[in-house]
Amino acid sequence: MATDAAPGQVYETIGTTYTSTRQEEPVVAAAIAAALGPAAVAGTVVNVGAGTGSYEPTGPVVVAVEPSPTMVAQRRGRTSRVVRAVAEALPFGDATFDAGMALLTVHHWGDPAAGLRELGRVSRRQVVLFFEPLRTHDFWALAYFPEALDLPTERRAPGEEVLRSALDVRDVRPVLVPLECRDGFGVAFYGRPEAYLDPAVQAGMSWLALLPDDARRRGTERLRADLASGAWDRRHGHLRTQPTYDGGYRLAIAGA
Repeated sequence: MATDAAPGQVYETIGTTYTSTRQEEPVVAAAIAAALGPAAVAGTVVNVGAGTGSYEPTGPVVVAVEPSPTMVAQRRGRTSRVVRAVAEALPFGDATFDAGMALLTVHHWGDPAAGLRELGRVSRRQVVLFFEPLRTHDFWALAYFPEALDLPTERRAPGEEVLRSALDVRDVRPVLVPLECRDGFGVAFYGRPEAYLDPAVQAGMSWLALLPDDARRRGTERLRADLASGAWDRRHGHLRTQPTYDGGYRLAIAGA
């Protein structure tokens, strides 16, 4: 299944088991909290493209914006203030929130630049976790699933240049992925390749879940064969013990 559907529709299909493989990673959580600054403790925060609510701070007043009922239904222990809306048309006044956050979601927006401008309009400080395509698209797994690069979410994924054009970006920080990463996003299993054979893991990663079934099946079997023969380890075995990996994830801090 490949799709150009809107984010809410996409996650009605691929988001049904999201919470089973996408748990908060403490290293990422600490980086986000530091970027939010005082707003993470005693401010007001809007989380745009909030999904199941991972990484939402618990101290301040948080409003989640999420178009997918499937994702909203999986929220547990997160803010109950949830608004069904899309990033490009946020139903809030100017500077309503001390901070706005958007975490690994901008590449799913229909118009990333417009959504980012809206985030900047409704919040005084913005924290955006994104992936830099030129770096992420070098990830070894794409050799097994090359069709992923043709997905709309990958073709139009915004890098730092787009963020700087839409927001007053003050800093961009790399977010390195730890070897035992708990959050099953795209390169989380860089040193645990067997995980990419797991249908539940694949279902929690949009770049795999959105592939046509035959492409996903072919890639899975190629990877399975290379793991069985030792070919993967001959090429990438050092990653099994590499403590961190730069998968292209970046944290942009903008505004106040």
